[in-house]
Amino acid sequence: MIKVLFVCTGNICRSPAAEGIMKKKIIDSGLKKYVEVDSAGTIGYHTDEQPDERMQIHALKRGYKLEHLARKFNPNTDGGYFDYILTMDENNYTALIRLDANNKYKDKIFRTTDFSSDKKIREVPDPYYGTGEGFEKVLDILEDSIDNFIIYIRKEIEKRDNK
Repeated sequence: MIKVLFVCTGNICRSPAAEGIMKKKIIDSGLKKYVEVDSAGTIGYHTDEQPDERMQIHALKRGYKLEHLARKFNPNTDGGYFDYILTMDENNYTALIRLDANNKYKDKIFRTTDFSSDKKIREVPDPYYGTGEGFEKVLDILEDSIDNFIIYIRKEIEKRDNK
């Protein structure tokens, strides 16, 4: 089982959207039995809250149901448990690197946009203080990056199966 964690700041917009997109896409691609997906935030301000209602609405229009309750990233458990930790922006990436004082999981941390088709896109922007257009842009970036990430992990699954 490949375990994937998406991380943003508050765990109510970007990372739960990424989680919802990834869950649907792994089901659609027949990989559900191989991949586990979760999300978390670098802060615990929204702990136990549902995803932002605006993000839920925009995601649902594309067929993604967001059912996650916000939680804060725990370096003691999440760092060791997950195989891939994908951050949304540079602040999230830097925060997780700082939390890994003993370099136990640094090699597992990636930027979600590392898998984007458009190499000019370096971050998934936070849509929280914006309009519906911002939520749509986030979903566009996540769909593209996750499609490519699934191709990446599919190769890893094939390697594991051939051993």
